[in-house]
Amino acid sequence: MSVLLMLCVALSALATPGQGTQQWEPCTDLRPLDILAEAIPPHGAAGGIRVMQAHGVRGLQLSAAAPHALSFPASRIFFRCDLFPEEFSIVITLKVPNLPPKKNEYLFTVVAEEADALLLGLRYSPTKLHFLFLSQDPAGSWQTRVTFHSPALMDSQWHTLVLAVSEGSFSLTTDCGLPVDITADVPFPATLSVRGARFFIGSRKRTKGLFTGLVRQLVLLPGSDATSRLCPCRSAELAALSIPPVLKGLTGKPEDNEVLKYPYETDMRVTLGSRPPCAKEEDGQFWFDASRKGLFLCVGSEWVSVLAAREKLDYVEEHQSLFTNSETLGIEVFAIPEAGLFVAAANRKTTSAIYKWTDGKFASYQNIRTHQAQSWRHFTIGKKVFLAVANFEPNEKGQEFSVIYKWSQTKLRFTPYQRVPTHSARDWEAFEVAGEHFLAVANHREGDNHNIDSVIYKWNPRTRLFEANQTIATSGAYDWEFFTVGPYSFLAVANAFNGTSTKLHSHLYVWLFGSFQLFQAFLTFGAADWEVFHIGERVFLAVANSHSYDVEMQVHNDSYVVNSVIYELNVTAQTFVKFQEIPTCSALDWEFFSVGEDYFLVVANSFDGNTFSVNSIIYRWQGYEGFVAVHSLPTFGCRDWEAFRTAAGSYLLYSSAKEPRSRVLKLRTG
Repeated sequence: MSVLLMLCVALSALATPGQGTQQWEPCTDLRPLDILAEAIPPHGAAGGIRVMQAHGVRGLQLSAAAPHALSFPASRIFFRCDLFPEEFSIVITLKVPNLPPKKNEYLFTVVAEEADALLLGLRYSPTKLHFLFLSQDPAGSWQTRVTFHSPALMDSQWHTLVLAVSEGSFSLTTDCGLPVDITADVPFPATLSVRGARFFIGSRKRTKGLFTGLVRQLVLLPGSDATSRLCPCRSAELAALSIPPVLKGLTGKPEDNEVLKYPYETDMRVTLGSRPPCAKEEDGQFWFDASRKGLFLCVGSEWVSVLAAREKLDYVEEHQSLFTNSETLGIEVFAIPEAGLFVAAANRKTTSAIYKWTDGKFASYQNIRTHQAQSWRHFTIGKKVFLAVANFEPNEKGQEFSVIYKWSQTKLRFTPYQRVPTHSARDWEAFEVAGEHFLAVANHREGDNHNIDSVIYKWNPRTRLFEANQTIATSGAYDWEFFTVGPYSFLAVANAFNGTSTKLHSHLYVWLFGSFQLFQAFLTFGAADWEVFHIGERVFLAVANSHSYDVEMQVHNDSYVVNSVIYELNVTAQTFVKFQEIPTCSALDWEFFSVGEDYFLVVANSFDGNTFSVNSIIYRWQGYEGFVAVHSLPTFGCRDWEAFRTAAGSYLLYSSAKEPRSRVLKLRTG
């Protein structure tokens, strides 16, 4: 309560004989006053007022209603006297539409009906929010306007505003952020009479300036700033002081054939056809996929299945034989917004190729000179799209390096961006930690020495280049795998050969204090790949073991038939423990994918000691049983698997290290 208001209370008590000890009462309750609930008609929705849902949240839409549809006399809440409080706050939750540059809309007003004079109100434009009130002195009355610039409301999202007023101080807080404070030359009047006035929600008692968005909350809190009651809040944009019951849920079950008092609607838009983008603009919108007979909702940046015929994998069939420049060591499937779906093939000879998904198949798109490329890695930094190749051999001049390429929006091609010194590079891994971007290269050997450092590079935003940040000792490194568990970041390396044996430890590192520190060691046999995956809350890490060899032992053909291992994270013990061993034939890759509600692992079996014509196996997750073999796929020198999905369905792509042909397989579902 202001000093002036306290003085008025004291003087009124003294001026009333025999009443000096009576308790002072304000003109209205000092509790939150739900203005929106007061204005909602008690016997059902008035014409033109609709309950709408946007982004899963309900609000009132008034644009089709008459200006007086949502109004009530001020005397309903100012029942002890006619003075508007000098200190108060207004809380409003709303979703506003985009407005033309010079258009204004009213959020609420208090209007003296007889004189048709605006006593106070809140109005917004594309770049400003205006608080209006009537100022008076002996010379006359005039309208005062306090303007807050750029409250950033027109982003098609919900926002909660708190306007706090105390004499000449005005403060606006948006979504529990930092308040914007204004000290005005003209204070809010201490004696603003609302006798004969009326509250209007979303209008100024006339059609012009009618609010066309959605309003969910409008609360007047006399005597204090509501910010401390609302903030902090997990969903600050929907911080609630008081919400009308009709916006919390449906009004109840209709009796007999009585329609609901408040018909429920939503601003739902359903997109048909191929998979559309799912970003901030599409949040809360639906997509119907006719091919999968499913309805999907855009949540955040992902399409979430709402209603769909349950997919089950029936069988696998060949969809395309993809002839490549030479044998293919690795493949990388990726999408570029507005450009399409691509696959990069790491070919053994001097030219590798990029293919684009066109008319349901991959077609040649771009050739890039490489030097026995082992793998590609696609990644983005902001809007920049990159593709890094791991070169195993030096160029004609004996220079050994791998190359990072950048996508050109004008040429619609990848162009060389940065050369990075590497040593028989096998793999790149791109990842982000604490907002910073990194690239890790798996250096396999330098000359005949397999026990060398692999390097983690860090993106320098100033130079816009990757710079060496950390070295990690590795032995014939074959693969890096990055993943996170809660707030922790991990990086696993597959060590394949130390110069004398394939039986050695591969390592898992955890990010601590600005660098990766050793977390756990795993005994592996020619480890060629790590694959991390999640099933529910469970975290798994699978290693592909390729060969059991030691120079001191006589080589047997069956040394290529070796168990690969799946580990599971034991959160209590803070370590990965062995979950399942699976017999494999010189396994070089694992790929995890899902179909409907089922989870699968496919292994790249490459050689059994006698032939490269070895079946690769698809395993299905069966809970307590673990992964069980369900499909046996004939492959020849299988090196890498990639799973991907288009509007036409789900696919697997495998590369062959022994013939210039990769194969696209379609997953047939029922």
